[in-house]
Amino acid sequence: MEVEIDVSTLFNNTAKISELNKYLDTVARLAGEGNVVIIHGAGPIWLYLKIAHLLHGKARKLIYRSPVTGDLIIFDHDPF
Repeated sequence: MEVEIDVSTLFNNTAKISELNKYLDTVARLAGEGNVVIIHGAGPIWLYLKIAHLLHGKARKLIYRSPVTGDLIIFDHDPF
């Protein structure tokens, strides 16, 4: 299954480190286990890094999508 997560929807106006656990809980719930996860949207780099760390070992594949880079595979643990 493919799941898209728009990082900009995790917070209002400005992401706050004090709200990090809330953001990560939401991402974990949305991503599920063993799915292909695509992350995109405006957000601070620290949030993207924490999301990638959270999903390592939970997502089968993590993709960063940007209008500039297109799809960029962060990791792919699909044995096939």
